[in-house]
Amino acid sequence: MAILNILRYPDPRLHKVAKPVTVFDAKLEQLVADMAETMYEAPGVGLAASQVDFHEQLLIIDTSDTKDALTVFINPEIIWASDEMQVYDEGCLSVPGVYDGVERHARVKVRALDVKGLPFELEADGLLAVCIQHEMDHLLGKVFVEYLSPLKRNRIKTKMQKEERGLQREEMLRAQGRRF
Repeated sequence: MAILNILRYPDPRLHKVAKPVTVFDAKLEQLVADMAETMYEAPGVGLAASQVDFHEQLLIIDTSDTKDALTVFINPEIIWASDEMQVYDEGCLSVPGVYDGVERHARVKVRALDVKGLPFELEADGLLAVCIQHEMDHLLGKVFVEYLSPLKRNRIKTKMQKEERGLQREEMLRAQGRRF
């Protein structure tokens, strides 16, 4: 298994729309295992393949306290959503350190395939419902900050770009053998 690089907002690759998964093989199983290791290490409760620059409709979620309830959703679709909405403070592994309220459906029913290509349906509420909607947005090329006001979004974008420049500078100094 391997830790994958998580794309950081405002990387344009995060806005790429994912294509359906058509091949269910050992390579897909390895990607799921690598994504799970990456998500748990980050740490997070959900990760879409788009966030690790693999643009197919695949996401993983584990909202359990014990981190032993990984669910794999391939080619997911929401087949029902409640009229009731809720605001939940969301964060994102692609936007580290940023949390803000986003309004989403309180309950959803999703249809997807598992890693072997077998279909299943799942009803969710609470954190799981939020995670499903959040991660499915990634498959559509949407990051949660796009639900925020233009002012907040621009502040976050500027902050992320500044942090990225700092990380690149540290990497360059490290490559040159310098200490900082």
